[in-house]
Formats: sequence, C-alpha cells, structure tokens
Amino acid sequence: MPATPALRRVLAVIAVLPLLALAACGYGSQAKDLDDVQVAAGARKTDGLDSVRIGYFGNLTHATALVGREKGFFQKELGGTEVKYATFNAGPSEIEALNSKSIDIGWIGPSPAINGYVKSGGENLRIIGGSASGGVKLVVNPQKIKSLKDVKGKRIGTPQLGNTQDVAFLNWAAEQGWKVDPQSGKGDVSVVRTDNKIAPDAYKSGSIDGAWVPEPTASKLVAEGAKVLLDEAGLWPDEKFVITNIIVSREFLENHPKAVEAVLRASVETNAWINAHPDEAKRAANERLAADTGKPLPAEVIDPAWKSITFLDDPLAATLEAQAGHAVRAGLLEEPDLSGIYDLTLLNKVLAAEGGATVDDAGLGAR
Repeated sequence: MPATPALRRVLAVIAVLPLLALAACGYGSQAKDLDDVQVAAGARKTDGLDSVRIGYFGNLTHATALVGREKGFFQKELGGTEVKYATFNAGPSEIEALNSKSIDIGWIGPSPAINGYVKSGGENLRIIGGSASGGVKLVVNPQKIKSLKDVKGKRIGTPQLGNTQDVAFLNWAAEQGWKVDPQSGKGDVSVVRTDNKIAPDAYKSGSIDGAWVPEPTASKLVAEGAKVLLDEAGLWPDEKFVITNIIVSREFLENHPKAVEAVLRASVETNAWINAHPDEAKRAANERLAADTGKPLPAEVIDPAWKSITFLDDPLAATLEAQAGHAVRAGLLEEPDLSGIYDLTLLNKVLAAEGGATVDDAGLGAR
C-alpha cells in the first residue's frame, strides 16, 4: 500500500534525525534533554515566533506527545521556532499553566479540558484535535475482589478528585446503584484519590483494594499482582472514547494559527508513524519516559499497556459530551454549555491535505 503524504514526510524526518542529533548533541551524549531535535541553523521561524511551549503528561495515553518529541516531529514542522516542553502530573496544573501563558498547547484528558473551558466561560481554551482512545482499566486485588459486585464496600483509587478517571468511576458506581459522596469519596464504595505515581505502593500496602487508572499505571498494578476486572473501552460504543485531547490557548490560536497548524501537522504525522511502526513507537515513547522520569518501563508493564491504547486524530467529540454528562450526574459539575469548545478547522485542513477523512465536532464547534 502506498505511503500517505504524512507518512512520506515522517520517513524523511527520520532519515535526517541521526545527522541532526549528532550535530546538536555530540556522539554518545547521555544528557537528559539532548535527544530533542535542535533548531536547524537558518531555519525560518513559524509565525515569527521564537518558541512554542507544549505541555503533556508522562503517561502512555499521551504517547503522541512523547513520540513526537522524541523523534523530532514537532521541531521539524516548526522550523526555526524552538519547541519547549513542560511535563505535568495532573490536568488542573496544566490548565493553570495554559491560563498563565506558561504553555501554549497541551495534551490533556477530557475532564480537565471541560472544567477549564466551563470555569473560564469559554474564554481560555479550545480543543483542536484528538490524540488517543482507551488505555483505562479497573484493576483489583484478586484476593479481595473476584467480581464486579465485590467492588462494593472496597477502597478504589482514582488519580485525582474530578479527573477523567475519577468521573468515569463515579459514573460507573452510580450505574451499579451505589451511592458515593463525590467530594469526600465516602459511600457504598470508598473512592481514594491517589496520585498515579504512588498508586502501586498504595496497592502493595493495602491502602487501596484496586484502582480505576490510565496506562501505564494499570499495568504497573498488574505487575504487582492485581488483575484487570474491567476495561473501560468495553463500556463505550465501538469501544472508543477520548482519553487525550489537544488543547490550545484561545489567544494563541487566534494570534498564531500557522504555529498551531504546524503542531497539528506534526501530531498527525506522529500518529501515522506510531500506527505504521508500533514496536518502534513503543520504544520511542519509553525512551522519552525514561528521560522525563529517570527510568524506562519494564516490558511486563509497557507491552500490555501499549496494546490497549488507540492513537488517532479524531477527538471523538460525542464521547466528550457524554463524559461531561457523567460529571454532572456524579455531582462534580453543573450542566455545562460546551458550545464552542472545539475548533477543528486547522485539523481538518491538515487531514484534507493528507487525503484523509475530516472529523466531526458533534455540534460543539466554534461558530
């Protein structure tokens, strides 16, 4: 099958990366950030900008950002404009960084994007693309929980109050007929807000009996003896739901559309490369995680985690609207007006140029 325009450009980028890396870093360099592709001498700046600042999490569900950084796709598309990166552990801190103009564009989960949009009255951000679907599981201690009904009365970890997985678990618990106070987490099942970084230790110590978490945290718990009780993908039509979106500051989008288009083009190219080279992409994502966190994921964690995530450009807008409804029913959000949260104009321009199908905003696009 002939390569798509995106994939042909990807292969061209990969071909020149070793030369760029050698010129910028020096052979054998082990410095943490020296594997980033450097700005080519004499390259033209995009939109006249000195830099574009991109934020993401150290999660495999953000692998488009991980791989795009590691393989230099973003820097290639932005030319003489330097790409600067910031990593985050939670959505609220990334939204705060966007609001304070510490970053311009970010990879983020749906719930923080919704909350950020609603709290600002629709003024601070736009969702401009999708990145990933899936990669969220309910994993439990098999000695204490053998079936879904056994979850009642147990302590289940979620990453943070009001985050995407917290909302999903509260919604699922309500569908079982269980009552839980959304703020305290107390009720027929105890929701224990537990940072992904410490979830494995919390599980080992018995502080939690299981967790509803994204990858690679779910697979880290499995490596500690937990079992997958439920894959959230099975709860959604076609087993697809948005887990990672691309957001941008509204001001940056309005003032620097060429830079935003360049980032989106790099994202589309990265996803094309990930899907064409899954094993290489998995290694690239792990190398970036190692640089960001200090150590790579072992094979028993990254292999099952990687298989459960789908990388795509479609933001799956209808599922975001459904997730907002889940937050409302859980008591974490008042009925929101999400009109205008999406602006997919530039993404669809990029996709059309690649000969691909355009994507839909489920009636929630900027008008």
